[in-house]
Amino acid sequence: MERDRRRPRWVYEHGTEPDPRFSLANERTYLAWIRTALALLAGAVALHALELDVPAMVVTLGTILLAIGAVTCAVQAWVGWARTERALREARPLPSKGSQVALAIGVVAVAVVVLVAELD
Repeated sequence: MERDRRRPRWVYEHGTEPDPRFSLANERTYLAWIRTALALLAGAVALHALELDVPAMVVTLGTILLAIGAVTCAVQAWVGWARTERALREARPLPSKGSQVALAIGVVAVAVVVLVAELD
């Protein structure tokens, strides 16, 4: 009965209940991704709101890149949690998280743009 109420069904209707420690670790990873998304979003808001001595284009580009990074993290949090939970339930190898590289490149790009603008 409990199983019928859990969502998303495409995760919980497959396999068997995994060890709770693994599901809780998966949830902690999800929450870490959400915290990272919030931090990136806060960075975007701060970059937009602060009066920096850099060209407006740099502020706009940095704000957009940080906001895209925040959205990417939030999506990765949900999709990664669901894919991992389903893999745990089906006793399959855990899936890889491809968005990590894109996120790292985006953060580095914002840092380089802001640093170069500050040095000029």
